[in-house]
Amino acid sequence: MKRTTSLVLGFIVIVCLVVIALMGNQIRVNKDQASETPENEEATQEVAGIQHNPPSMDDVPDGPEGEAIKRGFDLFDDTSNVLRSEAASVEDGIARVNELSCTSCHAGAGTDEGVSSMVGMSAVYPMYIGRSGQMVTLEERINGCMVRSMDGQKFAADDEDLDAMVAYLTYISEGIPVGAELDWRHQNSIDELPTPNVENGEELYQASCIACHGENGEGTGSNTGPKLWGDGSFNDGAGIARMTKMAGYVQKNMPVGQENTLSDQEASDLAAFILSKDRPEWKNHDKDWPNGGRPNDTMTKERRDEIKDGTINWDEVLAPAEKK
Repeated sequence: MKRTTSLVLGFIVIVCLVVIALMGNQIRVNKDQASETPENEEATQEVAGIQHNPPSMDDVPDGPEGEAIKRGFDLFDDTSNVLRSEAASVEDGIARVNELSCTSCHAGAGTDEGVSSMVGMSAVYPMYIGRSGQMVTLEERINGCMVRSMDGQKFAADDEDLDAMVAYLTYISEGIPVGAELDWRHQNSIDELPTPNVENGEELYQASCIACHGENGEGTGSNTGPKLWGDGSFNDGAGIARMTKMAGYVQKNMPVGQENTLSDQEASDLAAFILSKDRPEWKNHDKDWPNGGRPNDTMTKERRDEIKDGTINWDEVLAPAEKK
């Protein structure tokens, strides 16, 4: 009986050892597969690239998060009308924001891939901005647009509307990893512009632009034909008040339906004409670019006056930026 029991126990021990060996081997196989998978996935991702595929507003989740995203969409898509309609008075509304919306420059509420898309921005910030001379959060970048492109007032740090804007931009950036290369960024610029002809730019404007932007740049609506100059338009501290940026934006996106048909010369002419017109003045040009790298092509009031009296030196305006 004892011998039989010993044999049984010995057999069980042998079986256990075999099972343990098999399990150990399987664990090694699984570890090898796990170590190989990320490399394969990474290689595949590098080949395929990051896709521009923002989620639909129809898929916004329920609850407080969804309400914030929807509010952020409304603020982005119809900025001036939303903020002015909620202001305490007409005067407060005018001081709060100009007549534009974020969509005026970032079409489709920032989801149009070809027109300054905002998809992926929550994965890009914080980032260093030379104009500010420091690392800038997404909230700070939004407020930068509010006081420059929107020629208005910043959101308070604890403003729920600022949180809503961030929630919306985060939503449309869903699935994009931090640090990803986004092919649709930095497309609206012509870094080497030919010397512009303002008179020719005016002729081009009258022929191709007045239907949407009005004969006097007054616009037809923030999302149909934004106001291009005068009170209610962007101030000369906005990025698009630079020749290289305006010309690049015009060439890549205008006229609607005929994008990329303007030559560099025509884009330069149009940009010079538009930016020669009076607009709100940014009061802090002297504080911009504190660490160097200041671009020369910002069309300030001084430059606009030089166009009017015929003394502007376009070679200086279009010269490369100062070295940092």
